[in-house]
Amino acid sequence: MRIRTTLLALLTVTAAAQAQQSPIPARLRAGFNTIQEPDLKANLGFIASDALEGRMSLQPGDDAAAQWVASEFAKAGLKPAAGSSYLQPVPLIEYRNDRTQSYIALERSGTQKQWKFPDAFGAFPKDIDTTADLVFAGYGITAPELGYDDYQGIDAHGKIVLIFEHEPQEDNPKSIFNGTGNTRYATTRVKALNAQMHGAIGVLIVAEPNRKHPSNLERVARIGGSVTRANPLPSQALADDELQIPTAIISDAAAKELFANAGTASSDLQSAIDKDLKPISRPLPDTRITIHYRNLFAHTGTTYNAVGLLEGSDPKLAPETILITAHHDHDGSSGNEIWHGADDNGSGTVGVVELAHAFAANPVKPKRSILFVVFAAEERGLLGAFYMAAHPLRPLDTTRAQINFDMIGRNETPSDQTKGLIEIPADTTNRLNLIGGTYTPTFRQTITAENKFVGLDLDDRFDHESALNVFFRSDQFPFVLHNIPAMWWFTGFHPDYHHTTDTPEKINYVKMAKILRLAYLTAFAIGDESQTPKFVANPKGE
Repeated sequence: MRIRTTLLALLTVTAAAQAQQSPIPARLRAGFNTIQEPDLKANLGFIASDALEGRMSLQPGDDAAAQWVASEFAKAGLKPAAGSSYLQPVPLIEYRNDRTQSYIALERSGTQKQWKFPDAFGAFPKDIDTTADLVFAGYGITAPELGYDDYQGIDAHGKIVLIFEHEPQEDNPKSIFNGTGNTRYATTRVKALNAQMHGAIGVLIVAEPNRKHPSNLERVARIGGSVTRANPLPSQALADDELQIPTAIISDAAAKELFANAGTASSDLQSAIDKDLKPISRPLPDTRITIHYRNLFAHTGTTYNAVGLLEGSDPKLAPETILITAHHDHDGSSGNEIWHGADDNGSGTVGVVELAHAFAANPVKPKRSILFVVFAAEERGLLGAFYMAAHPLRPLDTTRAQINFDMIGRNETPSDQTKGLIEIPADTTNRLNLIGGTYTPTFRQTITAENKFVGLDLDDRFDHESALNVFFRSDQFPFVLHNIPAMWWFTGFHPDYHHTTDTPEKINYVKMAKILRLAYLTAFAIGDESQTPKFVANPKGE
């Protein structure tokens, strides 16, 4: 991946010299000094212990993690934020797709062909049969503010749409779609919701034929770990999810047959869109599709977002909110194996708890209120975060910023997932990745300014790549969809990501404490400053 060295240089701060030049302001010192490595180590030892069995959503170990966070919020003196409770219920449906009975069928010229996993991969919370004509809808994006609409000139009502993954021109630094980075339009969920809004009753997703990166399925397969476990992870969905149509990911081989009647090769269709951003969507004649899904089981359950409120000290500004967030769930256990999730995301969980105690210990409070949240079911699709964004505990229109922690405990090192896709600096022992800055550069500027007290090496590489889809892989993303300035604080991938070997002894507690100290100062700055971070709805390329 191409690194924007000029911007990276502006973000990178030399640690020792800066920290020595800038003593902590006296009014912030008490809380700042409470953030200590031994506390983090002790708490993470519990959260990532065998006793919690990998914190699988809807399992007792994860319920225990949520209860522990709630109890720590109470000990810190935070106010319950879900009515009289520190727990916001999140109703879910858990289900498992029957791959032997589920299929996508193509009917053409009086004959039918079926594809099952791995040529057709998808799931839905209930058994479903959907049959309709197929319409090609480009990348599946409607972005009127950019003058781009793949649905222009086609009628998707009552149809199944066929769309490409990712975004147009993603290798072009000057693209209106955030240059070489992702925008909000790149994610499958946003595309499926857009298809639903246009009247579609199903979505088939294919990898771009001209891609220079792994497809989304190929990328996930590189991770191993949870993907290859003997007892596959169940699927989960929000019980009241606004997305009500099925989707399926289609292999390259099956896609070739779907495009056979398009009149133009799929690679040429992609090239034409990428050339001038003009829609070339079209019905695919004599192409009728059936989405047939069956489940082995489906049942309801409830998990919990742990929530606590520190009220602001200024009566005029206290109604405004800063979110400090993480997620408590991970990938559970399978047989004798436990996915401990120390970095992912035990580190973020104990980080939020540590900051709750730090703010509580400081005699001076920020002018704005801080809502501390540890979300449920992130690993199952950011479900706790999507639920809170749809059922906010405080108004979203007065939410000024979100600091989201997801994996803040390790040194970034090469792994199969990242090989050939992103450059990793030689020394990451003091490095923090900030994700989301293109949507809120003033937020990033505040973090950079406060870093003079801490001296981390700040890095924005993940804002300028599209192969790993990092931008929408954590709990800040549902709030970005609501135009809230949000930044994901992330220390990077490593070979233990989503493996049973993600354990507490591998955590860099010194760096983790520094990250939390920087977050403490940043939240205080945003809590007190007259101008809060601004949201840029449509970041452009160079």
